[in-house]
Amino acid sequence: MLPLPLLLAGCAPIGCAKPDPCAVMRAIYVSPDDVLTDGTAKQILAHDQRWAALCKAR
Repeated sequence: MLPLPLLLAGCAPIGCAKPDPCAVMRAIYVSPDDVLTDGTAKQILAHDQRWAALCKAR
């Protein structure tokens, strides 16, 4: 029971820095040899568009 309050307190005393998605997020490049389903291709496109909107202009 003791660890629960510590977890709930989290960053309350000093505040948390917001993570920078561009520090860990990269565009996904597909090899011509890759075989993708339509769903996977749509997910990669959505990811890459989000990456471009957030990070490319930096």
